[in-house]
Amino acid sequence: MKEKKKSSTQILLGYAGDRKPLTYLGLVLSGLSMLLSMTPYLCVWLVVRELVAVAPDWTRAETISRYGWVAFAFAVGGIVLYFAGLMCTHLSAFRVASNIRKQGVARVMKAPLGYFDANASGLIRGRLDASAADTESLLAHHLADVVGAAVLFLSMLVLMLVFDWRMGCACLLAAVISILAMFSMMGGKNAGHLAAYQAAQDRMTKAGTEYVRGIPVVKIFQQTVYSFRAFKEAIDAYSDNAEKYQSEVCEKPQSVNLTFTEGAFVFLVPVVLFLAPRAVVSGDLAGLITDFAFYGVFSAIISTALAKLMFASGNTMLANIALDRISHVMDAPALETVQDPKTPQDSRMEFRDVSFTYEGATVPALSHVSFTAEPGQTVALVGPSGGGKTTAASLIPRFWDVTSGTVAVGGVDVRQIDPHVLMEQVAFVFQNDRLFKTSILENVRMARPSATREQVLAALSAAQCDDILDKLPDGIDTVIGTAGTYLSGGEQQRIALARAILKDAPIVVLDEATAFADPENEVLIQRALAKLTAGRTVIMIAHRLSTVVGADQILVLHEGQLVERGTHTELTARGGLYARMWADYNQAVQWKLGERQAV
Repeated sequence: MKEKKKSSTQILLGYAGDRKPLTYLGLVLSGLSMLLSMTPYLCVWLVVRELVAVAPDWTRAETISRYGWVAFAFAVGGIVLYFAGLMCTHLSAFRVASNIRKQGVARVMKAPLGYFDANASGLIRGRLDASAADTESLLAHHLADVVGAAVLFLSMLVLMLVFDWRMGCACLLAAVISILAMFSMMGGKNAGHLAAYQAAQDRMTKAGTEYVRGIPVVKIFQQTVYSFRAFKEAIDAYSDNAEKYQSEVCEKPQSVNLTFTEGAFVFLVPVVLFLAPRAVVSGDLAGLITDFAFYGVFSAIISTALAKLMFASGNTMLANIALDRISHVMDAPALETVQDPKTPQDSRMEFRDVSFTYEGATVPALSHVSFTAEPGQTVALVGPSGGGKTTAASLIPRFWDVTSGTVAVGGVDVRQIDPHVLMEQVAFVFQNDRLFKTSILENVRMARPSATREQVLAALSAAQCDDILDKLPDGIDTVIGTAGTYLSGGEQQRIALARAILKDAPIVVLDEATAFADPENEVLIQRALAKLTAGRTVIMIAHRLSTVVGADQILVLHEGQLVERGTHTELTARGGLYARMWADYNQAVQWKLGERQAV
């Protein structure tokens, strides 16, 4: 038997835990509050009926005050129940939003680090945090409003047909037209417009995060905001979607909706004119006037009930979209672990017939690559851009898992090693290492939280950071990114090197660590690298071939394949791809602007 698909509301309530019953209690209280809120309208009708019956001697209307107190009591009771219901739904909604954020973060913590290359942090945060807020609004307010509005509408339907079905049908005609107008906005083919709007908002969030991170580049090269074409295009797309949804989808139906709901009273006039002659003949003109007053009052709340339904329906659609966005995070791939993990014996690193293809790609990034880095050796990965160098390095700490073959550390397949143990075996230094907005002490200590202050200072000194600490107002306790305290790219790289030195891992992965450093910082970074790599197994990705001349082994990757291997001397003598790259590199280094010849 096919399992019945759960609604978005049921799925969201699954995050509520032990507070789930509070949602149902809140919905019941909201429905009861709407029933109580109908009583004052009945009291108005009873008052009008009595006044008409005793007119013109209104002093005989002895029960008016009683009806007034009854109306007041029920109105207050309705308000109390409504707020009690909202308290219950809020408690449940807060737990749902909290659990979504917690479970989402827990899920991405289990994802391979390569997942974050394909999914920008701004996009993940927008999907998780903003979407959780959307579900909070639905469960705390709009779900209760849906139930309350439904109860209100059904009770109105009963009352309108009980007193005078002809006037009731006149009022309902306005409601039917309004519902059709709302459905044309939110149902059918127009349901996809809201999804497109949310997708445009996602793209704008992602592009905005990338733009903010790229501001230093804008300032350095004196670029304008228009140089960030992707960000501008994302803003334009969001604006176009919002304007299109408003003008093409909402404008006419909403005009019809408001016209008929706000003017529902007009439908009563022809009905009353039609019924008046018969009421005069039958002597029931007072009853007709009373009913007309009743429906006149009721017609005013039709728009209120339908507006609640419309906004609740719209927010239900938003919740569906939010749930879909949340599922992208909850369905993030989890790094597989084994029940009985093994421990690497040493820092020997080996690729055995490794192939890897990125998700959605048709061409493998690596194809049947095999090599070995013995303990203490430095192995350099070089080759043209897109050859697979960074991909190969990212497979060692399991940023991704191989499609086929084996990556082994200390004789053990990395998939058989506990992820925490594996990360302790490898230290990374990337070309764009980032520092957190905290003190330098804590930035470096993140590599080894148990490290003492003296150990951190020793690591900073080994990373050639003494001059950085000397110029900062609070030295090692200076918080980066506050009160105008910022570091250059080369200085940030040296702090990152201190972090790697403190980690003291037996395997070091360097991804063009000096790429963004000026000559002065590059010299200091090279000294720090000498401290970091001494006695360790090093995998070095390099574009500047001068940095790999002394490597024990150079691997040349081209279009995902290992095409050459050997030392610098062996490869230059061979006259292959490496030799051509070396010749091009030397030519580029020696190139300079010539003097302008006199005319």
